Amino acid sequence: MANVLAVGDKAPAFDLPASGGRLKLGALKGKPVVVYFYPKDDTSGCTREAIDFSARKKDFDKLGATVIGVSKDSVASHEKFARKHALKVALGADEDGRICEAYGVWVEKSLYGRKYMGIERATFLIDGTGKLRQIWRKVKVDGHADAVLAAAQAL
Repeated sequence: MANVLAVGDKAPAFDLPASGGRLKLGALKGKPVVVYFYPKDDTSGCTREAIDFSARKKDFDKLGATVIGVSKDSVASHEKFARKHALKVALGADEDGRICEAYGVWVEKSLYGRKYMGIERATFLIDGTGKLRQIWRKVKVDGHADAVLAAAQAL
């Protein structure tokens, strides 16, 4: 059973390898953090979502907010993905899936009747005290980055 987080819960801590170092939730205290989980680098929906968040990076920066994309892909895969699409958001590599489990996004999925485990597209808005302020599950990419930005602006 996946971990079920609710608004108001303390966000699970993470320390993930990423391009140019590590992404640590604890190091971002006092600032809003957007953590979005996506299934796979360089696939159509994941690419659109990363490009949408990258396009709004300056708006998130004005709020002092950090946007972090997380998947089970490697740092090398993330670097290639970021270069190919000129991404401006940080990408964390959760290769062992521990952070996906902690956030409850490693779930059973179904495709053409075949069941398999995978990452549910989900986004978590964390306030400066480390509390979850908003959670989006089963995200539809179109308009999502704008909705997250609006929620961050309302913090």
